[in-house]
Amino acid sequence: MKTLSKRSTIYLDPKIHRALKVKSAHSAKTISELVNDAIKLSLAEDYEDLKAFDDRSSEPNLDFESVLKDLQASGKI
Repeated sequence: MKTLSKRSTIYLDPKIHRALKVKSAHSAKTISELVNDAIKLSLAEDYEDLKAFDDRSSEPNLDFESVLKDLQASGKI
């Protein structure tokens, strides 16, 4: 089953557009494919960040001043 594409208009900086055209020619991928790949990568990174934040949500909050005093008392700083 073929995935239907949605059309969208984006405005690119001329230098970015030129770089995409060059990369497209060298990689045999369309500009749309390159942009889609970049967006997928960015969204995946956001997902990983949010998951890490969620995974650590049960950890206690540490006051910066307390941590600093503990590090100083132990001679680590």
